[in-house]
Amino acid sequence: MVSLSELVLKVNFKNNYPAFNLNNVDPDNIDNVLGKIQRSFDIKFEEEDLHNVKTFGNLCDAVVKKVKLKNSDGCTTQHAFYKLRNAINTTIAADKELIKPQTKLSDIFPRDTRLQVIAEIEKEMGFKMNLLKPKGSIVFLFSLILASSVIGLFFFPAISGFGAVIAITGLILAGKFGKEMQVKTLGDLAEKIAREHYLNCRRNASTVNRTEIAEKIKELFTHELYLEPSVVRRNSKF
Repeated sequence: MVSLSELVLKVNFKNNYPAFNLNNVDPDNIDNVLGKIQRSFDIKFEEEDLHNVKTFGNLCDAVVKKVKLKNSDGCTTQHAFYKLRNAINTTIAADKELIKPQTKLSDIFPRDTRLQVIAEIEKEMGFKMNLLKPKGSIVFLFSLILASSVIGLFFFPAISGFGAVIAITGLILAGKFGKEMQVKTLGDLAEKIAREHYLNCRRNASTVNRTEIAEKIKELFTHELYLEPSVVRRNSKF
């Protein structure tokens, strides 16, 4: 079975517009973004769907073609904010004057109760926001231990094996109990969940705003692959 990234990257590479090319992005990373697109829009790509996908515009057109839902106007990010606001009010009964797009998440989710409160809000919303992450210094430390242990396996297999287990366990626990937030404001979080859980954020889940689809796909590419928006255009080549 050919992977999605392999299908997308099977194109005739030309360097006429090098600034617009996406073909220097790791195929595994593109595959991860394609997976998020499928989950966000509740679609599943088949081989024939991506056979002729050579540009970012082609990919957007393929997604639009796969989405069979009725078109309806309405900003999905705005819907996402309302859904988030309602979940917060239901869960922690926050002051309505405090729930604004510019409100800092640290004011809503204090560190000492952050894990529990976010878990309850995710339960109310019906999906994971993937908001929390471990401290970068902790990830770096355990990653360094893991890399050293892998190299050390050739010289001190017993000790290095133990070190690798410690490092992997540390990374797993850091990911599970990390309290750092990936975005800073409620508005930022609404944008995040709108692009990662598009249909779940719609006021009517049986509709889409087709004019937003390309924009949300572009947001996924720029955020997940750390690309400048100017690089992701309709004629950008894979």
